[in-house]
Amino acid sequence: MAEMVRTTIDAAEVDRFSRLAAEWWNPKGKFSPLHKFNPVRLAYIRDQVAARFGRNAQGAKPLEGLRVLDIGCGGGLLCEPMARLGATVVGADASETNIEVAKLHAAESGLSIDYRATTAEALADSGEQFDVILNMEVVEHVADIDLFVAKCSQMVKPGGIMFVATINRTLKALGLAIFGAEYVLRWLPRGTHQFNKLVRPEELEKALRDAGLVVIDRSGVTYNPLSDRWGQSKDMDVNYMVLAERPSA
Repeated sequence: MAEMVRTTIDAAEVDRFSRLAAEWWNPKGKFSPLHKFNPVRLAYIRDQVAARFGRNAQGAKPLEGLRVLDIGCGGGLLCEPMARLGATVVGADASETNIEVAKLHAAESGLSIDYRATTAEALADSGEQFDVILNMEVVEHVADIDLFVAKCSQMVKPGGIMFVATINRTLKALGLAIFGAEYVLRWLPRGTHQFNKLVRPEELEKALRDAGLVVIDRSGVTYNPLSDRWGQSKDMDVNYMVLAERPSA
């Protein structure tokens, strides 16, 4: 009997996002929450990368010379600003439809980004290495979180860092991120998130430690309905970001 091969790919999740691919770059479409979420996560990434690699965060190209992987890149909402900040960017997604949308938009924007329809395990097994890995809003959609984190961590160079953003598995998140966002406000299509696949910070951090990384920063992200803006917060009950590094020695 053939041995089962472990995979990070949840086919139903890939199909769901593939069907929405045409919406990626519509700021008022199905991915409008990500468009609103982008400024806070971009600022966090830029500032943390600048601090870790001795760059000027306010410079024109603070990521110049750094190789960045955006795993689960979707239509490229993070890849394009990373490229504009000077990084050499690889955008990877299991959905070929997402990758085609991302390629077309990058070409229209005059940006050179290496987009690939592939998986974390395929990239890691081929020996790819990166200074910075962006693992944003992906872990709650994979089939095997420990394998996914391990394979992504394998690609972090010594001295390199990985950002992970996801949603906490709390009753507060169930009420706000699933029931509120999907059923009441209809910010996201119903079924975008499944409560049992959400990840607690301690679970994520254990997976990162087991993969040889050291957690060096964590931040909550909260929504202010009055200003209609997202911002960093100490409150990690719903959305949160974790930054981990691979020690250089």
